[in-house]
Amino acid sequence: MLTMATADDTRAVGRRLGERLGAGDLVVLAGGLGAGKTTMTQGIGEGLGIRGPVTSPTFVIARAHPSLVGGAALVHVDAYRLGGSAELDDLDLDTDLTQSVTIVEWGSGLVEELSPDRLELTLTADPATESRTLDLVGRGRWAERVDELVAHLEGR
Repeated sequence: MLTMATADDTRAVGRRLGERLGAGDLVVLAGGLGAGKTTMTQGIGEGLGIRGPVTSPTFVIARAHPSLVGGAALVHVDAYRLGGSAELDDLDLDTDLTQSVTIVEWGSGLVEELSPDRLELTLTADPATESRTLDLVGRGRWAERVDELVAHLEGR
């Protein structure tokens, strides 16, 4: 578990995570309203070198951000308003998955069938401060790489 004191720290951790992600990677972001999911995604976008700005796709459901550096694009999805897996299927995320880094906010319970290899990130905000904690769980090929990833995110 990582602790980030400010939104800028959350963005910086996201940037370091983005440096480690590539085409085919699926990231599932969980956390309450205001926990920092979009802020984390902004940092990931910076680390990937994508065209931005990254904003919450709550009302458009999904946004694609092409790479500016010849790397993977970012597909940013907000599944909060989706009624279930059938609506998620309509987005054709599995088509983009092999060519992009796909981040799904509020995707727990909906996207697990997209890939057995995924990072599950849970952000928790402390209501008394701007601080947030990040819990990472790796599934599939990420399971054995989580410790190394956490060390990188901590700047070690």
